[in-house]
Amino acid sequence: MITIGQLAGYAGVTIKTVRHYHQRGLLAEPPRDASGYRRYSAQHAIDLVKIKTLAEAGVPLARIDELFAADPDRFAAAISEIDRDLQARAEKLLRTRERLAQLNTGDRLFVSAEVADYLDQLRNIGVSRRAVQMERDGWILLRSVSPEQAAVWLADKCDAISDPEFRAIYLDYDAAFDWPPDDPRLGALADRAQRWLASRRGTPEDGEASVDDPTVARLIETSAGISSPAWSRLNEIAKEREAGR
Repeated sequence: MITIGQLAGYAGVTIKTVRHYHQRGLLAEPPRDASGYRRYSAQHAIDLVKIKTLAEAGVPLARIDELFAADPDRFAAAISEIDRDLQARAEKLLRTRERLAQLNTGDRLFVSAEVADYLDQLRNIGVSRRAVQMERDGWILLRSVSPEQAAVWLADKCDAISDPEFRAIYLDYDAAFDWPPDDPRLGALADRAQRWLASRRGTPEDGEASVDDPTVARLIETSAGISSPAWSRLNEIAKEREAGR
């Protein structure tokens, strides 16, 4: 007869584990001897090794009693069923790991490959991290509420980013985020942007890229959660210029 500590040591588990198996009803709990200690037999050791082996193989504790009582055919069928469950769990874990690995690729976890490529182009020309994040959040939102408009706008943006003048305006607009709202450069930037837009109005693509949905536009404008007085002033100047045409 052996103590619980010896039993745990022989099986390669902790005393806490043995007690847990007692609580689950998997391992019979022997009565205490005259000294108040529980003494375990060789059968307890054999049963504990079996429980440990099944548990380490992935068999749920709730099914171990069933397997102990099963005949060979039922045991084999139960093991096959448990194996299928484990395989499904393994496949789910693999998919989770793949998604976690995608976290290292940044934006590609949240947006389409085409949008991620466009955002990479913005980084390559020197656009600020703040502006790239705002663009990304806008694309996430736009694609969820209006994928058709997202596709149209993305095609237009990808075409525009190839234009050196657009890239220069984009960088100036990005820098203007931190300008004071009365900065005289804002007027010049607004005029430059208006001239570029006017030059685009004659292109075949422009008709396709013109998308008007006030609800979507408002959602995108407020999605970033940050504001710039200079950008607000740029919008006002653009509207003033448009009204004066």
